[in-house]
Amino acid sequence: MQLTSFTDYGLRALIYMASLPKGELTSISEVTNVYGVSRNHMVKIINQLSRIGFVDAVRGKNGGIRLGKPAVDIKIGDVVRAIEPLALVNCNSEFCHITPACRLKLVLDSAINVFLKELDNYTLADMIVDNSDLQELLFMAHPAISTNKNKDN
Repeated sequence: MQLTSFTDYGLRALIYMASLPKGELTSISEVTNVYGVSRNHMVKIINQLSRIGFVDAVRGKNGGIRLGKPAVDIKIGDVVRAIEPLALVNCNSEFCHITPACRLKLVLDSAINVFLKELDNYTLADMIVDNSDLQELLFMAHPAISTNKNKDN
């Protein structure tokens, strides 16, 4: 199974925001610069994460984005459930003649549930706590960002 780029970059954006000092605002442009992803794509991702409550979008001149709740309260499984299309097979297709007797959907649904249950064992905080390598890669590799983040430290 492979996550869509939407979910992949959604998780990465959350990891980036969780790596910032608590409550600090960032911008969509900053996140796109860190990961080298299309700004338009990231706008869609952040909008969805904001609607769900994982991201707090602050409007105005001094606005930006930040985590919508503490990283310790954001389970990776919940993020994936919220933004990943998890239907692995299309059993509603009129072209599949075995649907009434097929057990494949049950097996795949069971596998997805096991996958999500495993992801529920981890929070966003687990991705960043005691992970100095991550901090270095996120901030030191991007001097302009690093300078802004390290001013207050």
